Amino acid sequence: MTTVDRGPARHERPAIDEAALAAARIAERLLEAARARNAARWEEFLTPLPGQLRDAGIADLRRIAMRARAAYGLKDSIREALPAELTEPFLADLDRLLKALAREAMER
Repeated sequence: MTTVDRGPARHERPAIDEAALAAARIAERLLEAARARNAARWEEFLTPLPGQLRDAGIADLRRIAMRARAAYGLKDSIREALPAELTEPFLADLDRLLKALAREAMER
């Protein structure tokens, strides 16, 4: 039986863990706003994100953050459907997470 090295645990990298948890908290609020506005497309998009951002390992967080960041597209953007007081902090938290992941990758 072989094991795959998935890297350090999240708790060993507090900057990554804190950024992912902050993004998860805002994702939950965005999901609530999407439901309140009957924005089914964004509700479907956002539904898995809070749990994924909270629970995923470091190896999976980049993919999850990049997928979440795709909500800010040129033609179809979450900004058009949900309030800026939620969408902008979410974008900032995703960028902070991606930067922390990039620093981690450089240190490896």
